[in-house]
Amino acid sequence: MRDRLMVVCNEAHRFLVAEQLRAIDMPAAVIIEPAGRNTAPAVALAALAALADSGTDEPPVLLVMPADHVITDRRAFLDAVSIGHEAARDGLLVTFGIVPDRPHTGYGYIESEARAGQVAPVRSFVEKPAADRAVELVRSGRYFWNAGIFMFRADAYLDELGRFAPAIRDACERSMAAGSVDADFVRPQSEAFLASPSDSVDYCIMERTDRAVMVPLDAGWSDVGSWSALHEISAKDTDGNALSGDVVAIDCRQTLVRAASRLVTAVGVEDLVIVEDDDAVLVTRHDRSQDVKKLVDTMSGIRRNEVKAHRRVFRPWGSYDSVDADDGFQVKRLIVNPGAVLSLQKHARRAEHWVVVRGTARITRNNEVFDLGVDESTYIAIGDVHRIANPGTEPVHIIEVQCGDYLGEDDIVRLEDEYGRQGTTS
Repeated sequence: MRDRLMVVCNEAHRFLVAEQLRAIDMPAAVIIEPAGRNTAPAVALAALAALADSGTDEPPVLLVMPADHVITDRRAFLDAVSIGHEAARDGLLVTFGIVPDRPHTGYGYIESEARAGQVAPVRSFVEKPAADRAVELVRSGRYFWNAGIFMFRADAYLDELGRFAPAIRDACERSMAAGSVDADFVRPQSEAFLASPSDSVDYCIMERTDRAVMVPLDAGWSDVGSWSALHEISAKDTDGNALSGDVVAIDCRQTLVRAASRLVTAVGVEDLVIVEDDDAVLVTRHDRSQDVKKLVDTMSGIRRNEVKAHRRVFRPWGSYDSVDADDGFQVKRLIVNPGAVLSLQKHARRAEHWVVVRGTARITRNNEVFDLGVDESTYIAIGDVHRIANPGTEPVHIIEVQCGDYLGEDDIVRLEDEYGRQGTTS
């Protein structure tokens, strides 16, 4: 893990994260949270992992960044990080305050006398303010947006965690000590981690420590915290529209339209956000785009499956897309990455028909091993031991038709698996 990326993510997102890292050819250690416990425990896991793998007497310095932010001025960001690094090496806990370009009620604020190229103590933190208070904060010149970006030595963070939240530190230490490593994933032990309280780095440490300092950051930052924020940073046409995918828009103004899987058309609309993907379509005004969480809460209350599962599901070997389903059948599109192989498995309640539509697949069916090319197919009966491998250099696409009286993902018995998933259904 030394001198390379660490990603901390939830168990449910592990294969999506691994696929995105593979797509950009970025080696990383992926630490799997058994459950969400906010940022303080997540950073503790990374700090413990970094210390265990440091290989030197000098404690490693962590740069902690949320995964969904955009920074357009790379040079300015690296300059600020360089300034922060010196302070972090001295044992200070650094946060980066975004130089505000307008009042904003969606961000918390940091008070500091720091100026460009400087490090200065943090004087206070301010919760997300009302509109009139946000105007006052920005006019004062002493307040910066809180981006949730931190830099500190791993041991310094754990020391402060032990002072202010010993239960979090203890749970994370026990979890990592009893954890395991499989394939690309570091797995803290679940039971110990679940004993950790849930808290953020800000509330738990930064607002209480006397070692907090701030470096101003003016680097074209956006947290992309809403669809409206995405519209702000996107390329636009002369009418202020940001259009992506298969979109036809006529007489529209200041509108974001993103089409993922089909044609989306819009006529005569203004200040809207329209987002289409395989799971659902969202339509909202820009000034309500931060209220998507209310939609999610409502859908959870009425038990909509879209809240819990997407049509496209990532696996360590690739992904599958549930194209269609009804009583007794389900149709999927499997994409198997080059060199990848599914587990050797069998099903008790469903049969499967496979048609290769792109690439060449190597099929194991009971005692047979054979290759299928484009427009070739095979049948997997209930109880057949089977697997798919991709021996080539391009992704293999397979249309899978499942038939049976039960088609749930838990109808699977894994006999062998290269990704350490024997005995699991995920």
